[in-house]
Amino acid sequence: MTTTVESLQLILKDKHELLTSHAVFSAIRTEADLRLFMEWHVFAVWDFMSLVKRLQADLTTTSVPWYPPANPHAARLINEIVLGEESDLTPKGAMTHFDLYLSAMQEIGASTRQISQFLTMIKKGDTLASALNRAEALPAIQRFVTSTITMCKDGQTHQVVGSFFYGRENVIPDMFHALLKTWRIDPATVPELTFYLERHIEVDSGDHGPAAQRMIDEITGNDPAQIREVLEAGIRAIDERHQLWDSLLIALQQCSS
Repeated sequence: MTTTVESLQLILKDKHELLTSHAVFSAIRTEADLRLFMEWHVFAVWDFMSLVKRLQADLTTTSVPWYPPANPHAARLINEIVLGEESDLTPKGAMTHFDLYLSAMQEIGASTRQISQFLTMIKKGDTLASALNRAEALPAIQRFVTSTITMCKDGQTHQVVGSFFYGRENVIPDMFHALLKTWRIDPATVPELTFYLERHIEVDSGDHGPAAQRMIDEITGNDPAQIREVLEAGIRAIDERHQLWDSLLIALQQCSS
């Protein structure tokens, strides 16, 4: 029996609320907790851009010779997101949000060894699985990143945008707001991270989130079958994030015990 669009929307709404109220956010009580959080979360910051770039490849023309994109409106929407994510204006000048996050990690003394080693291996042409293993990424991180990259490689365009919107752009502002509201860290001691979080709340809720929502409309043309697959991809993405946070919460509790 096929699940209706309305039922999937209700499931997604419930999972969204559970994710944004996850106990991992209030478990961050010390700078050591925050360092551990960032050392895990940086992998999600990285693989976010793979979703963005898959959508840019699908919705624009990146090949030579160039030819006009099939949907100029969708092309504009993804290019606006790329501009902000890959070259945003920050207090330090134009930066990717990933590099901004790395800078925030260095500010608080979080280790960037794993993510740096991982990227070195990826740049050398190593497989994803090998690079994650050689960087000694924990199983929960490996599972999350592998799920994202599998969607980037194998998902249809509408499924990728479903994962991107519901699993990232639509939920990130609420997650980051929950983190800022419940952590026990003085924002003045981590100005770069605070800027990163507040910037994402601003652009994802005000610009990028609505743009991604419009991309769904443009890509699916309101086809019920595709809309169901968009919602199913979003549910899977939220479930993967919830599993990541569950594992991180256990790690935080073990460190504080």
